[in-house]
Amino acid sequence: MRNKLFILLLIGALVAVMFSMESVEAKKSKKVGIAQEEVDAMSTTVDGLTKKMYANGLFSPQDNENLIDIKIKLDNQMLVAPDVTLAPLYYKVSLLYKSRDMKNEAIDCFQTILENFADTALAPKAANQLKSMGVAVKLPEKKEADAGGE
Repeated sequence: MRNKLFILLLIGALVAVMFSMESVEAKKSKKVGIAQEEVDAMSTTVDGLTKKMYANGLFSPQDNENLIDIKIKLDNQMLVAPDVTLAPLYYKVSLLYKSRDMKNEAIDCFQTILENFADTALAPKAANQLKSMGVAVKLPEKKEADAGGE
């Protein structure tokens, strides 16, 4: 009787461990951040605003709201986990802010690129944009773990 009870408890414990492991794996597999569809929609909006900028078109209040919403979403993503695929979008948003004489917002976006995406081709471009705006550029220091081999 005791052996049967022990075996049943052991089986129950194994089943519980298996379910908890599946739960942990499911949580790990979920991507944290902005869905690809949303990134595509933001990119399309930014491209449309960029075309307006190059055509010297006026931004509507809705255009301004869209630009602000995109920056908020990007900033929120940076709080969760930086995603290098967002660097081009950050750069385009930076240029829009700069062209609209929204200097503080442009500086913030360019600086975000330098601090979080320093290894991309956009980092030197962001640094040059900041310099052209009269901002003293301070490049982030490389971390020791990055500098040393694995």
